[in-house]
Amino acid sequence: MADSGPIHFPTEELKVLDLWTEIDAFQTSLKLSEGRPVYSFFDGPPFATGLPHYGHLLAGTIKDIVTRYAHVTGHHVERRFGWDTHGLPVEHEIDKKLNITGRADVMKMGIKAYNAACREIVMRYSAEWEQTVTRMGRWIDFKNDYKTLNPEFMESVWWVFAQLFNKDQVYRGFRVMPFSTGCSTPVANFEASQNYKDVNDPSVVVSFPLVDEPQTAFLAWTTTPWTLPSNLALCVHPAFEYVKIKDTESGAQYILLEKRLDALYKDVKKAKYTVLSKHTGASLKGTRYVPLYDYFVAEYGDRGAHTVLTDTYVTDDSGTGIVHQAPGFGEDDHRVCIAAGLITAEDVPCPVDDGGHLTDRVVDFAGLYFKDADKPIQKDLKTRGRLIRQSTFTHPYPFCWRSDTPLMYRAVPSWFVRVQELREKLCANNAQSRWVPAFVQEKRFHNWLAQARDWNVSRNRYWGTPIPLWTNADFTEMVCIGSVAELREKSGVADITDLHRDSIDHITIPSTTNPGTVLHRIEEVFDCWFESGSMPYAQHHYPFENKAKFESAFPADFIAEGIDQTRGWFYTLMVLSTHLFDRPPFKNLIVNGLVLAADGKKMSKRLKNYPDPMAVLDAYGADALRLYLINSPVVRGESLAFKEEGVRDIVSRVLLPWHNSAKFFALQVAQLRAEHGIEFAYDPSSVGQHENVMDRWVLASLQSLVSFVRAEMAEYRLYTVVPRLLQFIDQLTNMYVRYNRRRLKAEFGADDGVRALSALFEVLLTLAKIMAPFTPFMAEAQYQQLKTYLPQPPVAAANGGASAPKPKKNKNQKGQQQKKVKRAGGRGHGAGSAALNAASADRAATEFKSVHFQMFPVPKPEYFDMAIERQVGRMQAVIELGRVVRDRCTIGLKTPLRELVVLHSDPEYLSDVGALASYVRDELNVRAVTLSSDEDKHHVAYRAEADFKVLGIKLRKDMPKVKNGLAKVSSADVKKFAVSGTMVVEGIELGADDLKVVRFYAGTSPDWQAANDKDALVLMDIGVDAGLEREATAREIINRVQRLRKKAGLVPTDAIDYFYTVVADPDGKLVDALTDAESAEVLARALKKPLVDSAAPKGAKVVVADEEQEVNGARFALTFVWA
Repeated sequence: MADSGPIHFPTEELKVLDLWTEIDAFQTSLKLSEGRPVYSFFDGPPFATGLPHYGHLLAGTIKDIVTRYAHVTGHHVERRFGWDTHGLPVEHEIDKKLNITGRADVMKMGIKAYNAACREIVMRYSAEWEQTVTRMGRWIDFKNDYKTLNPEFMESVWWVFAQLFNKDQVYRGFRVMPFSTGCSTPVANFEASQNYKDVNDPSVVVSFPLVDEPQTAFLAWTTTPWTLPSNLALCVHPAFEYVKIKDTESGAQYILLEKRLDALYKDVKKAKYTVLSKHTGASLKGTRYVPLYDYFVAEYGDRGAHTVLTDTYVTDDSGTGIVHQAPGFGEDDHRVCIAAGLITAEDVPCPVDDGGHLTDRVVDFAGLYFKDADKPIQKDLKTRGRLIRQSTFTHPYPFCWRSDTPLMYRAVPSWFVRVQELREKLCANNAQSRWVPAFVQEKRFHNWLAQARDWNVSRNRYWGTPIPLWTNADFTEMVCIGSVAELREKSGVADITDLHRDSIDHITIPSTTNPGTVLHRIEEVFDCWFESGSMPYAQHHYPFENKAKFESAFPADFIAEGIDQTRGWFYTLMVLSTHLFDRPPFKNLIVNGLVLAADGKKMSKRLKNYPDPMAVLDAYGADALRLYLINSPVVRGESLAFKEEGVRDIVSRVLLPWHNSAKFFALQVAQLRAEHGIEFAYDPSSVGQHENVMDRWVLASLQSLVSFVRAEMAEYRLYTVVPRLLQFIDQLTNMYVRYNRRRLKAEFGADDGVRALSALFEVLLTLAKIMAPFTPFMAEAQYQQLKTYLPQPPVAAANGGASAPKPKKNKNQKGQQQKKVKRAGGRGHGAGSAALNAASADRAATEFKSVHFQMFPVPKPEYFDMAIERQVGRMQAVIELGRVVRDRCTIGLKTPLRELVVLHSDPEYLSDVGALASYVRDELNVRAVTLSSDEDKHHVAYRAEADFKVLGIKLRKDMPKVKNGLAKVSSADVKKFAVSGTMVVEGIELGADDLKVVRFYAGTSPDWQAANDKDALVLMDIGVDAGLEREATAREIINRVQRLRKKAGLVPTDAIDYFYTVVADPDGKLVDALTDAESAEVLARALKKPLVDSAAPKGAKVVVADEEQEVNGARFALTFVWA
C-alpha cells in the first residue's frame, strides 16, 4: 500500500487475501502455535438457509478480534465454524416451497421425502457464507466445521439428553404453551418473547347471567373473543370486593369489581347506576351462570363447569375483576380449572387445530383461523345481547420468530427439562463468568435465570434430532437411549448410520415389563435450541471421542453473540452445562447490540432499508467496516443505526491517514537514498537511544498504548480499546508526522533524518502488530512493506544441515537453545544440532512471512517517559488554543503571525511548553513564542460564569440576586476565588462546582486575541505587516508548486527545476514575495530549489508540467522541467 498513486483499500485487501492463500496463512498460524496453552472458543452456529447480515458480520468481527489477539499473545486457538441445520427455519422454507399446510401433507409425501427436501437446502448459502466471512478477514476453519445434522453431533445430543433423563430432570407434561400455528408446533417460552409486535385487538365485556337470578349477570372482560366458545368457568379474587349494581338507563343488573366500574362506564362519575349489594369474591364461589355456548356443556357440565371459581392471580388493574376461563388457552385458566376438578391434565377442551383453525367442536365457527374468528363471535354475541361493551386497543403481541405468524397459548403435551429447581445454581454459575457489558449479565440475564421456567424441548416436527425415548402407549415404561451403540444393543438393529426420523422411527425395543410387546419411539424431535446448547460437547462428539481434548478446554475461554441470544443460545448453554457439570459453559462473553437500519428500524430485505454488505465491502473494504462496527455503541450492548457514510468516514479519518504515514515513510526513505546515498535499514540495537523530544514522546505514547491495549483486552473491553487505537493513529499522523516532516525529510542533516525515520519505523511496525487483530488487511499490507527494512531471518541450508547466519540471542535465549540441543542429541553436536538449527531457521523464516505470525508487542520499559508525555500534552493544548484563535479570526495557517504569548502560573507548565516552543512556532506559524506568568503585564482579567439553569435549581428564589451580583464581582475577587474555591455573592456562598472561572484579554489593542482552557491562556498577535504578508504569499506559492507536482504524478525523488512567469499582479504583492530575499529563502528551503524567472534559459530540457496558477488575485504561469 505504498505506491505513489491513490489508494483503493478493497483492491489492496484482495491482494492480501491472495497472499494469505499463497502461504496458507490460517493453517500455518495454527501449526506455529501448536504446543502453546489452549484458548478455547465456541462459535454459535448460524443457519445457512439465509445470507449473512450485518449482525452476523459484527459478531464475527468481535470473535475474530478476540481469537486473533489470543493467538498473538501466546495461545493456540482452534476456530471451527458451525452450522445449525435442523428445525423450524429449514422446515418453514420447505413448507412454503411445497405448499405444505399441516401434518397430513407431510404424512402424504412421507417423512423420508420431506427430510430429504430439507437436507437439500440446509447448506444452500454455505458458499456465500464462506465467501463473506473470508472477505471480512475472519480466520475460521470451514473445512473442519461441524453440522448439527451429522450423526456424530446428533449422538452427542442424545448423550446430553440421557444424562438429564437419568437424573430425573426430564418429564412429560400437558401444559399451556406458546404455539406457532405457522409451524404447527409449540415453542419455548424464551422463543415467545423474541418477536413482539404492536397489534390492534378487540376489547370486549361479555355478560354471564346467573342461573338462579337471570336478571343479574357477571361481567367478564377479554381481548380474545375466539376463546369464548370454550369457556368453562369464571374466576374472581377471593379477597376483592365486588358490587351488584343496577344500571338506571337499561334496568340491567351486573356484578363486577367495584374498583373497575370504568370497564362498563366511560365516565363513572356521570354514570347512572345504583349499588344494590356488595360481596367478597370468596362469597361468589360456586355461583352457577348460563354458558355462552353449549359446545362443552354435556361433557363438562357434570364436573362443575360454568361456575365461579376463586384464585389470587386475578388483578384489579384492568378488566372487570372477573376473568373468563378457557383452560385450553390460558396457563392460569388451565391451572385453576384442574384445581377445581373441571378438567384433567390431558382432558382439556381445545377446539383449535395445529394450523390455528377452529375445529368442528365449535360448529358455528368451524374452519375459521383463530384471529379471524373474533369478529363473527362478537357479532353473534351482540345479536344475542351478551356483548355489553365493545372496543379495540393496541398492545404488544407475541409472534412466531420463525414464521412471523401470531402465537397462541394452547394446551399441548410436551417434554420438559426441569429448570425451575435449578434457578439458584444457574444464577451462581452466571456470576462466575464475565460478561461485557456487565449490565446484561447482572440485570437482563440474571433476572431471566431467576424466573426461569421448565424448558419445553420437544417439537412436533420432522427435520431434527429425534428425542431418544422409546415408550409404551401409556408412558408407564420408558427407555432413554444415550448412544448408537446402546440403540443397537437394545433394539437388535445393527445397521444404524443415520439418526433422523426416517432412519430410526421404525426401530422398536422389546419391553422388559410386558414381554412380547415392544416400545416405540415418541414422535417428537428436539427443539433446535437444545442442539445449539449442546454444541460444546457435540462438536467434539463427546464423550465418544476427544474426551481429554474437550475436558481440558471446557468451559470456553470466550464466546460472543448478539443481545438477542440472552434468552436463546446463552441461556441454553447455561442450562445444559449447569445440569451436566454444575459449571458455567464459558468464562468470558461479549454481548453486542443490534444493528438497525439508518432510520433506527429493523433491517428489512423487503423494505431494502440498508446497503448490501458485499456492496459496502466492495466500496470501502473490510477493515473500514470492521472498525466502524466495533467503534460503535453495539460493543456496549446498545443498538447501532447503520449508516454507510460512517464506514466512509473511517476510510478518510483513520485508514487513509495511517496509510499516508507509511507512504510518507517510504517516500522519505527513497529520498534519503537519492539525496544522501543512505540505504535505510532498521537497527534494533538503537532502541532507547532517541534524544529528540518528539521521538521520545511518540515512542513513550506507543508503550502506553501497548500497556493499555493489553490491560483492556484482558478485560474484553473492546469499547475502550478501539477508541484509544484510533486516537493514537490520529496523534501519529496529525502530530508526530506533521510536526516532524522537516526532520523526516532530513532537512537538519542525514543523521537526524535517519534517527527520525527509525523512530517512525518502529512506531509503524509496532502499530501494525497492535492493529493486526482489528484491521488484519491494513496491518498485513503495512507489515509487508515494512519488513523489507528489518534484518532478514536465517535461511536453513538446502540439505537441512547448518543454517545461515544465526540471529543474535540474549543469554537466556542461548541457554534455552542449549537445553533443547542437549535433549535432542546429547551434547548438541553433529546432525541433531544441525537439524535443530535448520528447524529453528525454518520457523523463523515462516514467522517472518506475515504480521499475523508475529507476537503482540510487549511494553519496552526504556521508552516509558511520563514527563515527555506530559510536555507534549501541554504543547498540544497550547497549539489547539492557537488554532482556536486563528479559526475565530478566519486566519489560515499559511499566514504567519508575529507572536504567541502563553500565560500560566506554574513554572513547570511554562518550562514544558518552552522545551517544545519550536514545534509551537512551526505548527502555529508564529515568529515568536513568549512564556509568562505575569497576567497584569498582558492585561489579563477574570470573570465568573454560572450555568444559571443548574444553579437556579439549587438557589431557587435567590437566583435573580446572585445573577445580578455576579456581574458586579471584580476581576481581583474572581482571581481569589480561582485559588480558594469559595466566594460570597449577595450573601450566598458559592463553591467551585457552582461557578466557572474565565480568563480573558482586557486590553485595548485589537491585534491581541485570546483563548483559554482550564490550564492556560494564550494571547495571539494577529496584526500583519508587509514582511509577514510576503511570507504568507510565499507559502501560497509553495502550496501551488506542491499541488502541481501531485497533479503531474511526481514523487519526492524526481529532480525538477521550477520556472515562473508573472501574468497579472495588480498590487505587486506577488512579485514582491518572489523577489524579496527573505521570502525567496522560504521558497528555496521548502522546495529545495529556487523558483526561477522564466526569462532564464531552460536549454533543451523536457517540460513536465506547465499551468497557470492564482494567488490572492494575482496570476502566474508555473513550469516544471526535468533537472
